[in-house]
Amino acid sequence: MANKKEKKIKIDIILPNYNSSEYIKETIKSILDQTYKNWNLIIVDDCSDKKTKKILRKFSKIKKIKIFWLKKNKGAGYCRNYAIKKSKSPYLAFIDSDDLWKKDKLQTQVNFMERNNYLFTYTNYETFGKKNQYVTPSKEYDFRKFVHDTSICTSTMIIQREIAKKAEFTNSKICEDYFFKCTVLKYCNAYCLDDALTKYRIRQDSLQSSYVRNFFWIWKINKELNKFNIFENFFSLLFISLNSLKKYGVK
Repeated sequence: MANKKEKKIKIDIILPNYNSSEYIKETIKSILDQTYKNWNLIIVDDCSDKKTKKILRKFSKIKKIKIFWLKKNKGAGYCRNYAIKKSKSPYLAFIDSDDLWKKDKLQTQVNFMERNNYLFTYTNYETFGKKNQYVTPSKEYDFRKFVHDTSICTSTMIIQREIAKKAEFTNSKICEDYFFKCTVLKYCNAYCLDDALTKYRIRQDSLQSSYVRNFFWIWKINKELNKFNIFENFFSLLFISLNSLKKYGVK
């Protein structure tokens, strides 16, 4: 059970959404089923199709859920940045529209952060869908370690809002969360809660299915935003690829 102080801590959950009619009900249900109840859900719908919007409108009647409807498709990075600007709570949690949380995810992780005075945490996670496995990231990351091993899953993260506001998700087509994490890790380290509290869906068309596209965008972000020289960039991608193979195996 959370103590009285922990019960008062409000969390804003950020969910970017686009054409997710096949998965969004189950994702939102995993949030509604949380044992920790002091949260608001901010959904930014990225100009989805009618089928997805119809599903979301049913959830919009719930007081704790706020939906912002974009008139043009802007990408997941824009949606997350928009939601952060609309957030007011001291903690921000992130989830993608096809991932799932276990019931005690928020309560366990908030307790972990408060007990240790951490500003940025993540957890182990289980993949499902195209590939089923248990993923155990490193126990702690700083900036230099992360650009060699990008194993922090976005849907497992909780970050203090004042720290998250110092960073932005990029408007790149993919890997939009990479530079956000890089920036946050310049202000504080991230710490792992050693429990798989998130289920991360790997689809046939998911980002994990294309190493080449991922590496192109990480190279570009490293060069233009992290200001890496060619050697730093090469070793960043080399170690990311080795750690990715260790994490997911050969496709």
